[in-house]
Amino acid sequence: MVHQKLDISVYREANETIVVLTGEIDLHTAPRLSAAVDAALAEDPVRVVLDMRGVTFCDSRGLGTLVILARAAARARAVLVLANLGDFLKRLLAVSGIGEHFVIREPEPEPGSAELGLSDIEETGTDSGQSDGRPGPGQERAR
Repeated sequence: MVHQKLDISVYREANETIVVLTGEIDLHTAPRLSAAVDAALAEDPVRVVLDMRGVTFCDSRGLGTLVILARAAARARAVLVLANLGDFLKRLLAVSGIGEHFVIREPEPEPGSAELGLSDIEETGTDSGQSDGRPGPGQERAR
């Protein structure tokens, strides 16, 4: 059986080290992930962020490895953050019951993808209380 590899890239920023993962976290690749995070923790970052956007699979060994890495980060007085989780990983963490034990960073919304909020509607003048005193669509003027 051919196993998907796990590509690991490490970037260092002021207060955090970002470990970008692409591929599968399983019995065969978990040791490489552990080694990468251990090396990152050796440099005393405040946070180690696992960017999971490219993770396509995670088995029980992978989940166990994430738990072990979170504990290792806590011992090193750092925080392990799981970022950019796909739906598969969110469900896996919820079903396994361990999701609440991780710090999870939600992805930033892309510009233009957010729905209009009330303040957006008011600013554009398309709400029902227009400033010229005329009733909006479907409203009668008060008598």
